[in-house]
This record gives sequence, structure tokens and C-alpha cells, in this order.
Amino acid sequence: MPLDPLAKRLLTMMAAAAPQARTRPSVEARRQSLAKLMQFARTDAPDVTTRDGVLPGRDHEVPYRLYTPASAEELAPGFVFFHGGGLVAGGIATHDRIAAALAHATGCRLVSVDYRLAPEHPFPAAIEDAITATEWVAREAASLGVDADRLVVGGDSAGATLAAIVCQEAAQTAGLAIAAQCLICPVLDFEETSPSREAFAEGHLIDRVTIEADLADYLPEGIDTADPRVSPLRATRVAGLPTAIIHTAEYDPMRDEGNAYARKLLAAGVAVEHVCHDGMVHNFHAMGAILPQAQLVLSQIGEQVRRAVER
Repeated sequence: MPLDPLAKRLLTMMAAAAPQARTRPSVEARRQSLAKLMQFARTDAPDVTTRDGVLPGRDHEVPYRLYTPASAEELAPGFVFFHGGGLVAGGIATHDRIAAALAHATGCRLVSVDYRLAPEHPFPAAIEDAITATEWVAREAASLGVDADRLVVGGDSAGATLAAIVCQEAAQTAGLAIAAQCLICPVLDFEETSPSREAFAEGHLIDRVTIEADLADYLPEGIDTADPRVSPLRATRVAGLPTAIIHTAEYDPMRDEGNAYARKLLAAGVAVEHVCHDGMVHNFHAMGAILPQAQLVLSQIGEQVRRAVER
């Protein structure tokens, strides 16, 4: 279907404000750009309260924010959330509205993790923090008001990359049970350039220049892009992974890899709920102030997560 008119209007406005010649953005420019974009997220979760804390990393502390909806059970399902931003940008603050909206929609106590970013902390620092945070939430579930048997791991964009990796790693680790994974506009493959990455390389919210800059900042030389910790789509063992909730967008460069991952999991016998949203662009779920579909997809995710963790 054609690009959604409101999404098209947003892209036109962004193109008009961008420099004529696209050059690699600095890390600071990338971070400022994401922070500005995330201001389009809606604030409509008034029943959600928050508490900030830190959890122990390997040799450092990892900040987190706990979101509790008013509807939460005494021991509610838990949702470990990783923000997007190409693993070089974003944080608890930029994704505060989305985290609150997901907590409200799902009824989960949600833990938003402020994992380390590149280039200051390149691969695999973010993965280490993501795994550590998930293990900590499972271990400390009772004190967080979380039912450890109903744990969801999820994220958007590059945060979904981390969520997919955490679930793949957990499947090989005894003692860490994850009920479901929630991947929103996931980035899953740097080994091959898909048709959607080619078709939407420019002018569709996130472009080839930015994607390549993020990867260069994140990945040290010598790391194989086919490594599943870089490209989770390339994992050879996916049977037994948690139920997957996957949302992709028709005009997203990463559409094809998200769709391919859904098919791969289904073929391996994993329960999958997958929706590719017509006319939408990358990160559309976080632009509720402009795109009505953002609220619709968050509500849909809420229903899907509730089904996945129901007793």
C-alpha cells in the first residue's frame, strides 16, 4: 500500500530540515537527533508510576527505571525493555514515554535498562549489560513485584536486537526462563543487504549513512557481521526460543529482516505473532503525536503480551 499520508508529511518535513548532502553524523548529532525525534511520542499513561535504581554489572552499575501501572498485580508479569538508538544513542530519558506506554498497555512491571553505548563502550558491552539486567530481574523478581515465571524481554529497533540476542543466549543457559520476546521494528541482519534496505536507504526516517555510522561506532574491526550477537537472524539454533511478538513496518529498511526472522522462528516451531504494518516507517510506534497508528500498535502489543503471559 502507499506510504501513509501523515508519515509522508513527516518525512517531507524532515527532508526539508536536513542538509542537502548527507554525511556521516557525529555521535553527538546522532544522539541529539534521536532525542528530538522521540519527543513525538505521546504521554498518555497517567496511571504509571516510576522508580529509578541501579543494578550490578560485571564491574560497573547499570541504571534502570521501573514502571508500575496502577493495574499491576501484586506479582505482575515483568518486561525487561531495551531502547533503540543504533546502540550509540538513546537511554531511559529518550524512551520514557514509550516505556510508560508499554507498561500501561501490557500490565507489566517494566524495567527500562540504560545499557552502555558505543563508541565509548563498543561491542559486546551492550549485550553484556542486557544479559546481566535480564538475569538480575529474574533473580530479584519478588523484590520488584515481578512474577519470574511471566518474564518478557523486548525492545525497539536496536533494542530489539539486544532482546533477540538475550533470548537466544538464554535458550542455551539453564535457569533463565523467558516467557515471550517482543521485537518492535527489529534490526537483525548486517551480513546481507536486503531489498528493503536497498529500497528505503534514503528518505525513510533512518538512512543508510546513519545505519553504517552506527555499526562502525559499535563494532570493532575483525568482528564477523554474521555472528548472531551482531546479526541475530543468522543464528542456526532457534528452536525452543520464547514466544515471539514481532512488529515490522512496510517502509522500514529493516522490514525484510524482521519478516524473515518471524518466518524462521515459525519454521522452527516457535509460537509467533507477527504484524507488518502497511504504510508505516521505522520507529512509527514512537510517534503517537503525529501518527495515530502508534497508539493502535501499542494497544495491540499490550493485548499480545497479556495473552503470552496469561496463567
